[in-house]
Amino acid sequence: MRLQPRNKRLYKKALEIFTLSRNISNYMIHDMAALESNGSENQHIYFTGDIIRQSDALAPKIINAENQIFQDDRIKHANSLIRITNRLYKNCERLEQSESNGKEFITLLRRELRKFKHLQRNWLMTL
Repeated sequence: MRLQPRNKRLYKKALEIFTLSRNISNYMIHDMAALESNGSENQHIYFTGDIIRQSDALAPKIINAENQIFQDDRIKHANSLIRITNRLYKNCERLEQSESNGKEFITLLRRELRKFKHLQRNWLMTL
């Protein structure tokens, strides 16, 4: 089993997205940790954890898809990567609706995700 990715640009972008999402989450969590005026917690706080979990899955999915022997299996894992990317993008949109000072960083993350999706489309053609 090969642990190095064939498409280094896509893999590197996945690692950048993970680092960026982790930093954004750490920044935003402090704004959202306080309870609302009615005593409830901020509904967007869980999306900060979701973006970390989803972005953490990107790089291993790339390697997993590339290491499959059969093309059908590679496509199945690549489609899984697409679903994770789309969910990550949707959670970024949800976080932009929050009342946090870190919203402008979410815009940056979404821009990087669009670049990742472009690289991902090209990568799919090589599987």
